[in-house]
Amino acid sequence: MKSSPEARRTVKRSVAAKNVFFVPDLFPCFLLCAIWFFVCLTSALAQDSPQTPAPNPAQSENKSPSAEIATRDEPTTFKVNSKLVVVRAVVRDSLGHAVGNLHQEDFQVFDKGKPQTITQFDVEQPGALAAKGRQESEKNSGAAAPAEASSTTGSAPAPPERFVAYLFDDVHLEFGDLAHVQQAAERHFATLRPTDRAAIFTTSGLTTLEFTDDRAKLHDTLLHLRPSPINRDIFTHQCPQISYYQADLISRNDPEATQAAVLEAAECGPKLPSPPTMGGGDFIPQGDPALLANALSAGILSAGQHESRVSLVSLKDVVTSVSRMPGQRSIVLVSPGFITPGLEYQSAEIVDRAIRSQIVINTLDARGLYVVSPFGDLSQQLVNIRPAEIKTTIEVAAASAQADLLNVLAADTGGIFFHNNNDFDEGFRRVAETPDYTYTLAFVPQNLKLDGSYHSLKVTLKNQPKLTLQARRGYYAPKNFVNPDERAKQEIEEAMYSQEELHSLPVKLRTQFFKASDEDAKLIVLAHVDVQHLHFRKVDGRNSDVLTCVSALFNRNGNFVQGTQKVVTMNLKDDTLEHKMVSGITLKTSFDVKPGSYLVRLVVRDTEGQLMSAENGTVEIR
Repeated sequence: MKSSPEARRTVKRSVAAKNVFFVPDLFPCFLLCAIWFFVCLTSALAQDSPQTPAPNPAQSENKSPSAEIATRDEPTTFKVNSKLVVVRAVVRDSLGHAVGNLHQEDFQVFDKGKPQTITQFDVEQPGALAAKGRQESEKNSGAAAPAEASSTTGSAPAPPERFVAYLFDDVHLEFGDLAHVQQAAERHFATLRPTDRAAIFTTSGLTTLEFTDDRAKLHDTLLHLRPSPINRDIFTHQCPQISYYQADLISRNDPEATQAAVLEAAECGPKLPSPPTMGGGDFIPQGDPALLANALSAGILSAGQHESRVSLVSLKDVVTSVSRMPGQRSIVLVSPGFITPGLEYQSAEIVDRAIRSQIVINTLDARGLYVVSPFGDLSQQLVNIRPAEIKTTIEVAAASAQADLLNVLAADTGGIFFHNNNDFDEGFRRVAETPDYTYTLAFVPQNLKLDGSYHSLKVTLKNQPKLTLQARRGYYAPKNFVNPDERAKQEIEEAMYSQEELHSLPVKLRTQFFKASDEDAKLIVLAHVDVQHLHFRKVDGRNSDVLTCVSALFNRNGNFVQGTQKVVTMNLKDDTLEHKMVSGITLKTSFDVKPGSYLVRLVVRDTEGQLMSAENGTVEIR
């Protein structure tokens, strides 16, 4: 317990009195003075006020047992289950409309054929969440100003509701396909609603535009999109012509793929170019068709793997970026598709993160309607290849395999896969939307091994023959469990960036502001908690619980501005809880801001009840 200001002044005067010469004859007097000093200091400490500021985090473990409430700005952790497998499902009727009236008992989940117990179930309706957020915003916009300062209250702006990130796969897109989707995207951006925010990303990372409603910036960014292959230019004019898909088959000792490459290499003959470098200084051998085919195949395989890995990393980064936006979130991947041999675990991790962050990934096959030529690009003046039938089979399989990843990303996250259609205007309209209803199911696998193995999933409906279900088809077991503390931090962060409102705890949000000048303002977030309805644990006759309150501020485009987390430790006597906490407690957080429109997000969670509440509010400071 800290001393009062009077006691601290007494201490300073007494310490100053020590700066005197010691005289043996004065020892009895000095002893009496020391006793008097000790008594005064003890008395001052005993009279410490209950309004004394809370100790700093380093001293929080040494707080007095008599303290009933202590507040500190320090992160805390919660119990979470890192073994939880989350499955996103969309159910549609015969007309393709999403159905939202099903219950937990209507679903069955099978992991490797074994039935699982659904431990968590939720129905998401993005439109309803947005409407509720607007209602709460209108209610909160009329909050009174702080008594200690003058205030100007503005009308609540329409908060951003939908965040769509458009990821153009410029690493794999050809110029002709990119030109077509650029034009359609330009027309699509003209239809965005005032509450929509769009961002543009590329898999190469060369072109980026963060979330905005500025159509001029969207138009300008689209004009800068260009195909940006990483390594494929090295192999463009090579003979034999070997695709990444065929190179992968050759690496797996596929006899037909190998035979086709060797026969084609034999017919290249004198048309072989001078020996090119393979990036690492090696040369393609000439003369032996088998050596030539194997060397070229190895180089193409390495280049293709690098491009696929870069594209997946970019998609993962976009998922992370979108997960921090406070609203309905989706990603539109515009790509001709690409294969990911050996990278299945990485793509499954992306799906898992998207599902946990309530992000829908929609995909648009930029090839539209396409026809496979068994001779590749005729402009490359290839020789007349004899194994045409084998090449045709390989290229047809390759075209299908490129679309597999696009299909999985959409199907597993509840999205739409638009393909085999040249109407890109319709395609962008469809992939920019999200289902009206989405079900989130979760279960804890029994005896889960940390071996990274693939688990096939099957989700079915009971007695619903006229409905179709789209759900995640599998997941990879973790190679190690996430540290509970880190997982807890992630859980709080995900709740803060979500727009979903939760009301498990009795919490009310209010916002107030006042302007210090034309350029500066102070925004105050008030979180009122009905303490009497919390779940307390009895410890030494006290009622104990810990509240974590996170207040976050986003600008009009949904970009994070500021955030503060408070931890309130309660150790209440029965009398205090029953008679002095009738009106609850109010937690106050202040932000220094500039005039403008802001979205306020409040998340409160208690340790004992493991319950959470999340509220939205908007404010406009003019």
